[in-house]
Amino acid sequence: MRRDATENVYEELDREARRLVTVVRSGVLGDQGRIFAQEGNLLQVTDSRGRVVANSDDMRGQPALPIRPPPPGDDRRSGRACHLDLPGARCFLYVEYRVDVRPSPRYAYALAPEPSLLPRPLAAGLMGLAIPFLTGLAGYGTWYTVGRAWRPVDAIRRELDEITVTDLERRVPVPGKRDEVALLAESVNATLDRLEKAVARQRGFVSDVSHELRSPLAGLRMELELALADPEATDLTETLRALLTNTDRVAAVADDLLALARLDSDGNFQREPADLAELTDQEVLRRPRRHRVTVFSEGPVVVHGGRAELARLLTNLLDNADRHASREVTVIVRTEAASAVLEMVDDGPGIAPQDRERVFERFTRLAEGRHQDAGGTGLGLAISRDIAEAHGGTLVLADRTDGQEGARFVLRLPLPRAGTRSAR
Repeated sequence: MRRDATENVYEELDREARRLVTVVRSGVLGDQGRIFAQEGNLLQVTDSRGRVVANSDDMRGQPALPIRPPPPGDDRRSGRACHLDLPGARCFLYVEYRVDVRPSPRYAYALAPEPSLLPRPLAAGLMGLAIPFLTGLAGYGTWYTVGRAWRPVDAIRRELDEITVTDLERRVPVPGKRDEVALLAESVNATLDRLEKAVARQRGFVSDVSHELRSPLAGLRMELELALADPEATDLTETLRALLTNTDRVAAVADDLLALARLDSDGNFQREPADLAELTDQEVLRRPRRHRVTVFSEGPVVVHGGRAELARLLTNLLDNADRHASREVTVIVRTEAASAVLEMVDDGPGIAPQDRERVFERFTRLAEGRHQDAGGTGLGLAISRDIAEAHGGTLVLADRTDGQEGARFVLRLPLPRAGTRSAR
């Protein structure tokens, strides 16, 4: 600020000095050596001997200024001079010109008080009082503004601190103003929505697991209690057979639960090229089934994935189709565009369209149409879909293409790109 003021003063003084040079060259210096100056400026003209030729009104009676003339070869000089014993200030800025006239050169001076940040004592005092006040006012304004901005964030924090697993239905307040804080609150509420649904699914899953394990465990206990109550009348073979059946069911549920846990954790498994047609043939021949299974394949259909996981998927689909088929199960393996497609078709009672997504939910058994299911755990189709999705594919239930009654499960897996290698 002061630098700009100083430059402005020098510009004004230079104009005054050049005007004075013009007057000196014209030979007209006014009556009795008086010259006119702008308000606040001081003007003086001296000869080569240092005698005063003319002064402005504020310089009347002042001797020649003790300022050195411009150096040889230069007709202008500017600077700062103090202790001049002039009215108005302690230090002055000046611009000096040498004017070459006959019989000897003359020197034209233009001066003005040096500008300061606080030119007047009263202004300095007021500024000294105002600075602390303005600083405090700015601090309060900053505190108030930041406090208002953070108030919604603090409300969100307090609400989150009070939310526990027992009251996940609560949500944080969303400010009415559409700003970053409102977007944050909406994102937090969306996260709470997902968390509430996940916890609800987990609770339902635990409840279903308890229910699934209760029946076979109760059967085991009942068989053992009957054998202990009347050992002589107990048919040991039948008792052991019943115990084995219930044990197999508990083992099947536990095995499926472990498979779900592995898939839910990270879906990380050994991936390698696997021929879907070959895997299907192996799973069909691996154990006998109640109904005839026919496999149609156009040749090797190679996908990139986990052989054990894909084998489990196929086994689950084959077991499900075999349980519900009336006479036969048909498996079709083919490629379609960039996908490997496997269709598992049975001639059973089929599933109503409104229930076709429900069958992929965990521990879901439909009461109507497929009531003959007595051996499943209710997890096979859920595991199969999870395996398909872990491989970047899909598993859906669709109508049979020939219009006949029955179910048609359609598995689609991406074909490997060129250069794909085994990875964990």
